[in-house]
Amino acid sequence: MTQWAVRGRRQVYGSPWVELWLDDVDIPGVGRVDHHVVRMPKECANAVVTDGDGRFLMLYRHRFITGRWGWELPSGWVEPGEDPAAAAAREVEEETGWRPGEVAPLTRLDAMSGISTMHFHCFHATGATRIGEPVDRAEASRVEWLAEDEVVRLLTTGEVAEGASLAALSYFLGPHRLTARGGADR
Repeated sequence: MTQWAVRGRRQVYGSPWVELWLDDVDIPGVGRVDHHVVRMPKECANAVVTDGDGRFLMLYRHRFITGRWGWELPSGWVEPGEDPAAAAAREVEEETGWRPGEVAPLTRLDAMSGISTMHFHCFHATGATRIGEPVDRAEASRVEWLAEDEVVRLLTTGEVAEGASLAALSYFLGPHRLTARGGADR
């Protein structure tokens, strides 16, 4: 097995949201190089929110960085000391105006493991109750409950392009569902 060895690191930029570092790494068979690393001071959490009728709670929004409109799951930072499941529930409520009931672990992922420490905790939330308008109105143009066949269409046409939403929805509709039904070998 080959493992890169970190010989040192230097911070180039830092803020409460993102840090850019240059790590001095020794790559077996290559030698020492400066490798850019984007460190995220906080982890993230998102939630696949479903209701009893096979619908999914989704946000439609514009991302100025990519210049794209698309569908996403409620998502956000896990504050220091906060339980990731509580963070996911808080984000659902703030961004959609719906308060989830049960919030269960779904999967975890490293969004860009070759260059970043961005880590997501993904949950499945059920039993959502409407409590009012979203607190954070800048998060989405629309908040809608979408039928499963529509969510699958959005996934296959690229209208869910945000990585953590794409991963959590795909995991939920695939391995999670197969395992819950006993359809996958373990």
